[in-house]
Amino acid sequence: MSDVDVVVIGGGAAGLSAALVLSRARRSVVVLDAGSPRNAPAAHMHGFLSRDGFPPAELLATARGELARYGATIITGKVVDAQVREPAGFLVSLSDGRQISARRILVATGLRDELPEIPGLAERWARDVLHCPYCHGYEVRDRRLVVIGWTAEASKYAQIVRQWSDDVVIAVAADALSPSDREALAARGVGIVDGAVTRVVVEDDQLRGVEIDGGRLVECDAVFVPPRFVPNNDVVATLGCQLDETGWVVADRVGRTSVRGVWVAGNVANPRAQVITAAGEGSAAAIAINADLVEEDVGAAVLAARGDRVS
Repeated sequence: MSDVDVVVIGGGAAGLSAALVLSRARRSVVVLDAGSPRNAPAAHMHGFLSRDGFPPAELLATARGELARYGATIITGKVVDAQVREPAGFLVSLSDGRQISARRILVATGLRDELPEIPGLAERWARDVLHCPYCHGYEVRDRRLVVIGWTAEASKYAQIVRQWSDDVVIAVAADALSPSDREALAARGVGIVDGAVTRVVVEDDQLRGVEIDGGRLVECDAVFVPPRFVPNNDVVATLGCQLDETGWVVADRVGRTSVRGVWVAGNVANPRAQVITAAGEGSAAAIAINADLVEEDVGAAVLAARGDRVS
């Protein structure tokens, strides 16, 4: 068991950014990384100033190298338990039996994408089955795009996808769109196919299109599907952090949760955070954590000084 100032749980952009700021503030930091980043299937990331088109794995490798220069420790392992220790601090346990005690915890465990159970969909994920038009829309601009309308916000999502191409079709159950939705989609030239998508059709490792109820093939070059975002909130739940009615952790603008000493950053708290957003949230949380530690250090120093005067 080791004692550090901060344990960062999660080795993505949010966690590594926080660890960098904290290490540069001369805090002892351990990053615990389960090694399964959400964007691992993606060949490139976009919208990150100065890193547009960078492979996600290369970004993480670069960040790890930067952390090493400042003395941060990165451990590959899965967290199986986290406990509040009295009178202060936390104890984090890994699946291999190791335990780390820390004064503060930053949870940056991200989220997972819940997709509709459509044969062939998951296999093409982050290739030509895409979820974020801001991340991938430019790369499929002016091509034939199909939106799978399986969520309540599908019509608005299709209108956003329309920004990148004038050849967009939404496949949706016949009763899922309101008359005003249909009018708005038609006004911008978005085609409507009434029917559920039954499978993604691929031939010779090339996407051909999607099959609709009844066997109709809608040809396309890429598929957009809005996933349901599910936070990886096991750690914050175990620590007793307040969650809202949908399971998302409740935190303030710098990531401070309802449990003293526990912060969050990135997709575990913000489903819409892109890589650059998550990195910024990690930095903001780190600054807040360091300020909190400084306040505690000042209090301890004052008490120690008073004791020296009394003795």
